[in-house]
Amino acid sequence: MGIRNAIHDMGAMKLLLTGAEAEARALGDELPGPEHLLLAALALPDDSGREALAASGVTVEDVRRSLTASHVAALRSVGVDADSVPPTPPGPAPHGPYRASGSANDVFQRAVAISKTARPKKLRTAHVVMAVAELEHGTAARVLRDLGIERAALIAAADEAIRARP
Repeated sequence: MGIRNAIHDMGAMKLLLTGAEAEARALGDELPGPEHLLLAALALPDDSGREALAASGVTVEDVRRSLTASHVAALRSVGVDADSVPPTPPGPAPHGPYRASGSANDVFQRAVAISKTARPKKLRTAHVVMAVAELEHGTAARVLRDLGIERAALIAAADEAIRARP
């Protein structure tokens, strides 16, 4: 990996991880999970992730709505009416080292590993989309399933979006 790609990746990683923390806080979650990494990736300037998602006819807002619906369904499954729960104000920005759920760390590491096999060897938001699409279980996998996204098709679209960029 060249120095330019390394510098790019460091910046992308920082934006991705801090964005995932912000998404988690905004949704009232203590730690970022794969779904927060996905939302953070889709908010970054690199549009390869959004392009891959669009190939399935899905927008970032569709993902956000489905995630919210998934949270409401989870509350309902334990007998809690989501409308009766006061919104959790976002907590303060964390200080110190980055913390995330184990599955979020796995997705992040997988996205970085995929980026190392691509040409150019540069971390793209589509790598995060690919890593999330590989998940079979969990909230992020359920959101993709609920949106009618076929995992293999999303991975192929993400790969195509990456190949289309220098």
